Amino acid sequence: MSDNSPPVIPPGPSAAPVRKSRGWMWFSLFLMGCLLLGGFLIVLLVVGAAGMSAGAGDSSSVEVVTLRDNDSDNKIVAIDLSGLIASFSVDASGNNMVESLRRQFKWAREDDAVKAVLFRINSPGGEVLASDRIHEIIRDFQEACDKPVVAVMGTVAASGGYYVAAPCNWIVAHELTITGSIGVIMQGYNLRNLMDKVGVRPMVFKSGKHKDMLSYDKREEDITPEERKMVQDLIDETFGRFKTIVRRGRDLARRANPDDGKALGDGWEEQADGRIFSGTQALGQGFVDELGDLDTATERALKLAGHTEADLIQYREPLNLASLFRLFGKSETKEIKIDLGVDLPKLKAGRLYFLSPLLLY
Repeated sequence: MSDNSPPVIPPGPSAAPVRKSRGWMWFSLFLMGCLLLGGFLIVLLVVGAAGMSAGAGDSSSVEVVTLRDNDSDNKIVAIDLSGLIASFSVDASGNNMVESLRRQFKWAREDDAVKAVLFRINSPGGEVLASDRIHEIIRDFQEACDKPVVAVMGTVAASGGYYVAAPCNWIVAHELTITGSIGVIMQGYNLRNLMDKVGVRPMVFKSGKHKDMLSYDKREEDITPEERKMVQDLIDETFGRFKTIVRRGRDLARRANPDDGKALGDGWEEQADGRIFSGTQALGQGFVDELGDLDTATERALKLAGHTEADLIQYREPLNLASLFRLFGKSETKEIKIDLGVDLPKLKAGRLYFLSPLLLY
């Protein structure tokens, strides 16, 4: 049989499938993610702003924690001040120190069940203005309501730590509490000799002859007696206010129960030279009223308030969106660690401080 069929032609290679680009898909996903993230941030901003405006000072947003339950309708609230007193300092919830104390005293004033305040202080002092603002908060609280404030000194309540204790109705210190250090300090650094060694020369243009009086690059011999006097006058004026606060605060006539209180010693101003005291020494000079601990202060607060029992509570502001925004806005500050267990931001040159000298060396 003859093979007249056409030769079989083998199939050629199949055409490669056309690969579709997925770039449009990744772009769409990216765009969708940006839109979702943007919307989420807008919601956070709106809710956070509302929380900061509506929640400021609102007692309904605070958590009341019972530290000691004595099955009583009466309450004593413990309010804490710990660490360096500073206008820029914030607590774990992102709240400014001074404003947080202001809110807590406001809640204590408005709550009829609160009969007294234990103001627990563990601070070496700090900024003059922040210390004075806290002093005003306590003074105004005592003038606005008949609720005694008992200061309870911890490890250290010196300088500004004592300044904020002075207006309290009663001061309790432990025998070994470090207190006193009544005085004002301003410190800075002069780097001019170092600059001269490395060949750096400052160029200064100023509007007045005293504009650079606190400059770190000014030669010491160029600081005039007039400028030294101006700085010293500023310190002396602030120191005078410190002594006035102590004198008024320790005045037995204005306190809730003056019969048992300690009056300042006759030579107390001679002791107000920056020196520190133990709790026992401070009691001898009339700077504190009683030696003891938290139990002692609680019993004293009940006596001053005219009650026999009360629950010990504390206010705690929950970490909410408003607090998170405050934390995000907090500036980063370098800190140093000291043996007293207190974290201190770096002191700023040219500022006045009520600060214990223990923390400067």
